[in-house]
This record gives sequence, C-alpha cells and structure tokens, in this order.
Amino acid sequence: MNRQLYEYHPVFGYRFIPGVKARVEHEAGGYLVRVNQSGFRCDHEFEAARRPGRRRILLFGDSYTAGDGVSNKHRYGDVLETLLPDVEVYNFGMSGTGTDQQYLIYREMAREVEHDLLVLGILVENIRRVASRYRPYRTPEGALHLLAKPYFTLGPGGSLELHHVPVPEKAVDPATLPPEERRYVDQGGDHTWLRQTVNALGARVKGLAQRITRYQPVPEYDDADSPAWRLMRAILERWIGEARAPVVICPIPLYHYIEELASPRGYQARFADVAQATGAHLHDPLPDLLKYPAEERRRFRFESDCHLSPAGHRALAESLARRLAPLLGHAGE
Repeated sequence: MNRQLYEYHPVFGYRFIPGVKARVEHEAGGYLVRVNQSGFRCDHEFEAARRPGRRRILLFGDSYTAGDGVSNKHRYGDVLETLLPDVEVYNFGMSGTGTDQQYLIYREMAREVEHDLLVLGILVENIRRVASRYRPYRTPEGALHLLAKPYFTLGPGGSLELHHVPVPEKAVDPATLPPEERRYVDQGGDHTWLRQTVNALGARVKGLAQRITRYQPVPEYDDADSPAWRLMRAILERWIGEARAPVVICPIPLYHYIEELASPRGYQARFADVAQATGAHLHDPLPDLLKYPAEERRRFRFESDCHLSPAGHRALAESLARRLAPLLGHAGE
C-alpha cells in the first residue's frame, strides 16, 4: 500500500485522499491515479440522483477493481462504460480491502445513491481478508507494521457482530501484538516461508512448482462449513438482503485459475450456493477468460505484479458486459 495516496476512515479503515491526482511508479512504466471528492478512484463525482436517460452501476471490489497497476481509463469498470450505452459506473473499489470492508463502504457511502445494478467484483482471495483483523505493510524505510481493519464475527444463531469500529488509527508493531491475535494477521496464504522461497526462484520455477503440486491458493472454499466461508457467506447474504437493486456477484479469479494452475471448483460451488439462496445474479467470467489462448491469458497480468493488465481488464469487462446488458435492458448485446 502506498500510504501517501490514502487517509484514515473510522468505519472502513481508509480511503483515497479526496481529489488527489498522482502518477504511481510501476513495472509497466507507471500509471495515473485520479480520485473524486468522495475518496474513490472514479472519474464521476458521486451524485444521489441518476441523470435522465442514464443507467447506473455501483461497482465494489478491492485493488483489482480500483485498478492497481493501470490508469483509470483501462480498468474494467471504465471499459464497461464504453461497451454499454448510456451507462455510468460508480467505482467504489478500494485497494487492500476485504468484502467486509466493501460492505461497510456500501453502507456508509453508497446505500442512498440511486442505481440500477449493484455489482460485487469479489477477488476470490478476499475470503482471507474477511477472516483477518490486521493487514501488514512496510514503511518507506522497510519496517513491517500492521494496520487494524474492521471485521465481523459470527455470533449466536449466525448473527454478524462488528468489531474495530471506530477502526484503530495507530499502526501496530507486530512484536507487540498479543499471541492470541497473531493468527488474525493476513499473511496472503498458508506456508509463507515456502511461498517466499519459490517466489525468489523466479516466475518459471514458480509456475512449474504450482503445476506439479496442483497448488490451491484458497482452500477455504473447498469446505462449505469452513469458518472463513461461513463468515464470507453471512456478509454476502446480509449485503444482498439490504440491496435496493438487483445484485450481480462476479467472482474475479486469481491468475492460478486463469492460467489453469489450480482448480476453481471450490469457489465456483460456494458462490453458486449464495446466488441460489439469495436470488442474486451470478456471473463467473472464468469460462470466457479460458477461451483465450494460453499465451494471451498470461498477458492478462503483469510480468511480476499479479494485478490485471489493461488486456486483463478488457477481457473481464467484455465478459461482464455480456451478462449485464440484458439486465440493463440492452436487448441483443
């Protein structure tokens, strides 16, 4: 996280600094960040009422939706506007957040905004963030610190209980974290030391190791009764139940699935269960993405950065547009 782009928010943790314009260094040569006055990377200022003749999508997600690595115009939400006539997309994506924080952003910032569709762009890795209470970051000097995040737990009868609101503002030294809290630090996956070792050997060795081991990046989805999934499902069901417009769940696959390094069956089954139980629309873009040749799919992410490249954003937007068009009344598109 580039903390120079963000400011503290007491409910969902942080937001972009309102009105900021900046160029961020990146392996692809840098990208432009432009933020509206509400503190989100969106070229629209958020207005409560729709304009006559326009339809509106509210889009939520993490860095894959906010667009880490690409300028605003290349993100799938912005590309959607070029594919769907008379549609504006309000992008509420916030880098580094989990689905729990995204739900809180909806409640705090978007619930009263008129819209025709609510699209949840859920990076499948978000299940880990939902189960965490702290996220690590490094200072410009290289020191490792922790940021507290708001989080939910499941109470009696499956009720959701919110904690860390107001969100603790002060960074936490990992050495001072109580032992019982350390398992709630988001480490980005299991077997941290092994992943770091494989990553250090380079992309080719990493890919080979993943193919040989059939590495599963998010095994939490494999069991419908896993604690992380039960919590994720409860948050989604509450969010969908409170929505004031049709909801589209769009699970965004990690590159492991796009490049056929791991099986997606676990997360596909879990999100299908939620859609069936709630009546939400489910759009799984993975089948569309897998139609591209393997070498083209590899270009859907950057060489080192796993975020979507402009090509990946466009492929995702084209897949999603085909699903959204009939829901918005674009017959035949």
